[in-house]
Amino acid sequence: MSPEAARPDVRTRVLDAAEAIIRARGVHALTIEGAAREAKVSKGGLLYHFASKEALLAALMQRLADGITADWEAIVASQPEGPQRALRACLAFTFDEPAIRETHARTAAVLLAAFHHDPALLDPIRAFFARIRAEAVADGTPAGVASAIMLAGDGLFMARLFRLYEPGAAELASLRATLHGLLGSVS
Repeated sequence: MSPEAARPDVRTRVLDAAEAIIRARGVHALTIEGAAREAKVSKGGLLYHFASKEALLAALMQRLADGITADWEAIVASQPEGPQRALRACLAFTFDEPAIRETHARTAAVLLAAFHHDPALLDPIRAFFARIRAEAVADGTPAGVASAIMLAGDGLFMARLFRLYEPGAAELASLRATLHGLLGSVS
């Protein structure tokens, strides 16, 4: 494979560059010129794909939502079919997938920056979470149990994101057992 064939396309390079800028310096530092420079493309080349900073941010959020959705679908597919499949997937998503946790932590800065810039940019992520909630309730789990499990996972994500605390292995095992117990209480 030639070096050119291994190089990501312009759109991907620009999105990667925008993400890197946001993660390093925040959304306020993201400019069309800076993203073009970081991606090693002309400003015109960038504008061909993204007409504005808002379009660039929207595309970045959609890429994030698409990636999280693909991760979710793979985890759901790995779970045995049957009741509570979506919530078992939530637990696997939270506790069993360190590579996914790393990806989400890496992109969390983008999520926060986009929210700060324009909360509507999070709509693709909101749609993803609405989908998970709907799948969990459709599995026959009472809404309160589904919410408790999902909110525990979200809380753990936020604790890690903001480096509030990192639970130890024993605490994580206890939390997971408690959440599995909630699933078992409605079987």
